[in-house]
Amino acid sequence: MGSAGNDSAYDGLLGQEFTENVIKAMGPKTSPRLRLVMSSLIQHIHDFAREVHLTTDEWMYGVEMINAAGKMSNDKRNEGQLMCDVIGLESLVDDITHSAAVKSGQPVTATAILGPFWRSDTPIRTNGTTITFDTPADAEVAWMYGKVTSAETGEPVKNASVDVWQASTNGLYEQQDPAQQDCNLRGKFITDENGEYSFYCLKPTPYPVPDDGPAGKLLNLLDRHPFRPAHIHLIVQAEGFKAVTTQIFDSDSKYLDDDSVFAVKDGLTVTFTPRKGDAKAAVELEYNITLATEDSK
Repeated sequence: MGSAGNDSAYDGLLGQEFTENVIKAMGPKTSPRLRLVMSSLIQHIHDFAREVHLTTDEWMYGVEMINAAGKMSNDKRNEGQLMCDVIGLESLVDDITHSAAVKSGQPVTATAILGPFWRSDTPIRTNGTTITFDTPADAEVAWMYGKVTSAETGEPVKNASVDVWQASTNGLYEQQDPAQQDCNLRGKFITDENGEYSFYCLKPTPYPVPDDGPAGKLLNLLDRHPFRPAHIHLIVQAEGFKAVTTQIFDSDSKYLDDDSVFAVKDGLTVTFTPRKGDAKAAVELEYNITLATEDSK
């Protein structure tokens, strides 16, 4: 590896030679990409342990937190992912992954982290219908609509899937809250021949990330607040295009400059405006999405 290690912070027996032996233990059938990733990970994590003089108790505490995240995770919640979120790792990986589309010069929609509460079994709903079925008294219903277009041609993209989900005003997603019906505040909408989608949802509100697991415990240990700005999650994908996973943030929300998972980016803040002539919704939001083609560099 290119690193010479960080032996200066460590005066024990297992220095850089030990690390190189661990890296060399990988067999010839290891794929080139996995070899690259694991060689770098082993080097950095060994250097980290030497630099901070990591103790056995501290290492075991970290192992127990990882184990706890695994035990809490299921098909409705990903606590390990939330732990990555609160240290900014998912936001960094997201930015690295999607930088290629930006470098291509195509004006694609900005991306953001997936978050821990996406579900793969979200039902397909008809455009113009709602995702709010247990609407709380303090909620403000919004009409959200927009168009999906090709970043290369500007033409509408029909049959694109717009997968959307959000928390209720109590700060809970439906899988966290027994009072909400299954798949409340989530739905998948298919764009029409004009590339358009539409639905009723809630104007989002800020909420804290869950504090009942290791991610919340870590925030507490770091003396950090758990709050996220008001946002709505989306995954937009269509055949022949690169999928976009993103979040949109209410420009009037608190915590835009201090998101506990570091997900706010330029271009992702939106403004809800008053809606007239609709007894179902007091505000509306137009949000258009551009997708890069799969072969864009």
